[in-house]
Amino acid sequence: MTQTPTGLKDRLRTDLTQALRDRDKVRAGTIRMVLSAITEAEVAGRTAIELTEEQVTDVVVREAKKRREATEAFSAAGRDDLAQKEQAEAAVLADYLPQQLSTEEISALVTQAIADSGAAELGPRGMGKVMGLLTPQTKGRADGRAVADEVKRQLAG
Repeated sequence: MTQTPTGLKDRLRTDLTQALRDRDKVRAGTIRMVLSAITEAEVAGRTAIELTEEQVTDVVVREAKKRREATEAFSAAGRDDLAQKEQAEAAVLADYLPQQLSTEEISALVTQAIADSGAAELGPRGMGKVMGLLTPQTKGRADGRAVADEVKRQLAG
């Protein structure tokens, strides 16, 4: 019985070994944290499972979002030292995220989703319909807040 772990998880493990060899504390610590979150997700239910590639990516996306939010909170509180640490960890995580969508690509996807859902005549009340179509397309590839802001902008116009 050969167990085939996901590619991203293997890459994280390999990169952790390399970061330890390079004595890169930030990279090693960040990768350890992500691997720990993945392991935690695998054993969270009644029985332990092996996460799929998509589920592993979701964990990395969730951890990256935590870093972005922490950076904003620390910056607002005037704790630039901690904000820089969170930014460094977010930069490490960015290497493992899918290619991010540009503002133009988000705008085009929103325009298409509004047309497909028929939400244009609903105005701002159609946001739920549009986000329901967009979320699977943009998951992990765009910040949900940026997508929601673009939907609001286009529905209001």
